[in-house]
Amino acid sequence: MKTLATRVLTALLLLVGVQAGAGEVAVSAAASLRESLSELSSHFARTHPGVTILKNHGASGTLAKQLEAGAPADLFISADQAWMDYLRDRNLVQAASITTLAFNALVFVGAPGKAASLQDLVKLERIGMGSPKSVPAGDYAMEAIKRAGLDRRLEKKLVMAKDVRECLMYAERGEVDGAFVYATDVLQATRSRLLFRVPQELYPRVVYPMALTSAGASKPDAVAFFNYLRTAEARAVLAKFGFSVQ
Repeated sequence: MKTLATRVLTALLLLVGVQAGAGEVAVSAAASLRESLSELSSHFARTHPGVTILKNHGASGTLAKQLEAGAPADLFISADQAWMDYLRDRNLVQAASITTLAFNALVFVGAPGKAASLQDLVKLERIGMGSPKSVPAGDYAMEAIKRAGLDRRLEKKLVMAKDVRECLMYAERGEVDGAFVYATDVLQATRSRLLFRVPQELYPRVVYPMALTSAGASKPDAVAFFNYLRTAEARAVLAKFGFSVQ
């Protein structure tokens, strides 16, 4: 009995040790990275079986505000430079680690035949857009609308969403005539179709900067995942999901 009890106690101690040693890396990332980051996390786990990637997706501005309020995160990946700069200026990300993960493009989706260009949007009744105050896709879209001289003609038609995926959902459900999303989001659509690409000269290039947070910079597992996201394998995964990696 004593031998059995000793074995049980040893097994329990080993189990506790494994649990205590299991690493967790908290990643706050733009909503448009949901599927690609899930696959990247799975690939990383193959060579780091003791590490769990905890993912928090949402609008870049919302995520940045969460971090500012004290939400735990080891990596932050934004869909624009502005929100990365916001955290950098507050010393909430390690400035030296800021680098570009990937690029994207702004498009307009909806039912076939609804629109073929920005100018056609004046004929629509409801247009989905991420809230420009917190959603980079919405900010890019608003910039394009303004540069095209359509802001006053469209202002009462805009339906704001909390992030780019909610915007896509509005289009999928037919709650809007069309919506501004990223080119990568089109791959997730089942009912909506790509109607047109927004001319690049009308808005800044969509960039995804990433950085270690102040807390993440001191965690080996977080640094390892950050470095993995910069590898050729990671770039291939991102390209598969429609991101530009050059």
